[in-house]
Amino acid sequence: MAKRRVDPDRRDRIIEATLDLIAAEGVAGTSHRKVAALADVPLGSMTYHFAGMDELLHEAFTRFATRISDRFERRMNEASTIEAVKEAVVEMIMEDTYGDRDALVLTLELYTLAARQAKFRHLTHDWMMRSRRAFERYFDPDVARQLDALVEGLSIHRAFEPRDDDRELVSNAVDKLLREAPSQPVAPSSVDASITFSDELHTTVSMPARRLPRSVG
Repeated sequence: MAKRRVDPDRRDRIIEATLDLIAAEGVAGTSHRKVAALADVPLGSMTYHFAGMDELLHEAFTRFATRISDRFERRMNEASTIEAVKEAVVEMIMEDTYGDRDALVLTLELYTLAARQAKFRHLTHDWMMRSRRAFERYFDPDVARQLDALVEGLSIHRAFEPRDDDRELVSNAVDKLLREAPSQPVAPSSVDASITFSDELHTTVSMPARRLPRSVG
């Protein structure tokens, strides 16, 4: 009897191969056969791990959105002053959000998919809400929403039209938005404010806010 091959990482490889393929050929150019070839797995294992292409795309985009959101939250968690928050936001725009071509393409492909198919729309919604909740640790919801839009808009503009003075432009835009924005008072809470990407109904959680000291000097 032939010995069965043990391949515990197969599912992860399929998901990563899907993201690579979408970045290279778009959702329209992604198929079970192409993903299986890129992941070096038997074609039959695709339907073993995923019920269909929609489930595979959902898993892949969930992983991508979570990866970007985690990076975003790490930067925000490390900030302890208004100036540090400003610098974190600038770095998000300059380096993190669409720091490489693949991230930009994957984001735009997800947006297009969500615009066409409602069943994928909660992924973009959850991604947006998670970003805003991170900002709401420091600012009121209106400022958080404006910051989220600023990060998104300037990141896309930079991706398509990079310029030598981008950092100065981005820094000035962030400074202008946050110059008069009041920080929130501290409200200790044990509630986990993270938003998970899922098909569940969206619920809003209370955020433990933090008052940020302004740097002296």
